[in-house]
Amino acid sequence: MAASRPNVLLVLSDDHGYADRSALGIDPAVSTPALDRIAAEGVTCTDAYVAAPICNPSRAALISGAYPARWGSTWFLDTRFDDSRTTVAERLRDLGYTTGYFGKVHYGPEQPGDRACPPEQGFDESYYGLAGRQQGRLHYTTHTRAAVEEYGPEGSWRMAVQPMLHHRDEVELEGFLTAELGRRAREFIDGAGDRPFFAMVAFNAVHNFCWQLPPEELERRGLPTRADWDEDGEASYAEWYDGAVSPHLEHGREYYLAQLELMDAEVGRLLDDLDDRGLAEDTIVVYLTDNGGSTCNYGSNAPLSGTKYTLAEGGVRVPFLVRWPGGGWSGGRECASLVSAMDLYPTILAAAGDDPGRLPDVDGIDQSAPWRGEPTGGHEALHWECGFQSAVRVGDLKLRVVHGDDPEAAGVRTVEHTDPGDGVTLHDLRADVGEQVDLVSERPDDVRRLWDAHSAWLHQVGRADLAAKHSARVAEAVRPS
Repeated sequence: MAASRPNVLLVLSDDHGYADRSALGIDPAVSTPALDRIAAEGVTCTDAYVAAPICNPSRAALISGAYPARWGSTWFLDTRFDDSRTTVAERLRDLGYTTGYFGKVHYGPEQPGDRACPPEQGFDESYYGLAGRQQGRLHYTTHTRAAVEEYGPEGSWRMAVQPMLHHRDEVELEGFLTAELGRRAREFIDGAGDRPFFAMVAFNAVHNFCWQLPPEELERRGLPTRADWDEDGEASYAEWYDGAVSPHLEHGREYYLAQLELMDAEVGRLLDDLDDRGLAEDTIVVYLTDNGGSTCNYGSNAPLSGTKYTLAEGGVRVPFLVRWPGGGWSGGRECASLVSAMDLYPTILAAAGDDPGRLPDVDGIDQSAPWRGEPTGGHEALHWECGFQSAVRVGDLKLRVVHGDDPEAAGVRTVEHTDPGDGVTLHDLRADVGEQVDLVSERPDDVRRLWDAHSAWLHQVGRADLAAKHSARVAEAVRPS
């Protein structure tokens, strides 16, 4: 029998490649025993997505359960958290939960005290870094005032060495951030007492720059030390960055897999802690990442095409694991229902005894039934909008519209060595998960049908301007020759 108010442990990683779990057997160098354990004891969502191929709008959608396009958040320059949204932490706190947030915060250009900060989002306990103040990342080992002075104004922003925050106060860290996040999360769980808890652990792993490992780990793995960017050095940041990402970073895949393995070890310690405290049966455990794996950081999304920054499957389909023995989310099953990270909001609240029917501002749906193995549930359609690229999945079909000549597309292509594509494509994902066979010319009626659904959605969320922009491209693609 399920507990009336189960605990919740939500683990969010950063840029984790779809293929990079050892249980999949794709790359024998990958080691993720803790993630494999969640999958073996829980449910793997095979067709699970995030709301955006970059972290800012994706994270905002997860915490609010709504499409970020509703508040105009589509790409880097317009990303923010909608201050009017009620977060899942606030709702759970109202239900009697104690709430804690540990890790990376990145909803836009947030500052201490902003609504985007965990203490302002309903979290009782928090230890976090504001990536929006630090070019979207957190340093893996260094967060001190001395480092800020040493790196200089631009260098400290680029390399993300600002002190962390505990509640609203700066705290310094000289040590491995991944381990510190795990330690603080376990401490929070251990101190919850008789109250149900909601612990959100947002690791900065495995975002680049993965060579930032503890010295003993570099030595143990035989990996060389690599220096961060120095603003007083000879190379500009752009020149240095090009050598710090694929395909130019020597040992890049090894650094990435080391960070993944160490993050997985912290997840394993959290699972062990739940076991030791007798909490595993009545605790919902969720693992996912914020967007598709970053191939410029040596992540692998096989067999999917594309990567972070794109609306190909590799940009938005993610590893998504759930486990709740007391609720029937168990047995090592696979769930092929269409799932979104937005669904965590109503699903967790339903498990906690709330009524998802009273959440009119939420686009996610309660996935409890399919995760219990019932042949029902899942989305009929999912939508994505990035301004220069747009996509919709309806059933097994996915339509994508990309303006490859847009400056944003050019920037991704040049800086991140990632091609977002160009034009209009239609794919049957059940038969062609790698999106290799374009069906636009063979199935123009399906193109129109999916576009009509997506255009209607864009109008619904207040983006008629983008519907007009993309419509011309779609009309051209299906015009008889």
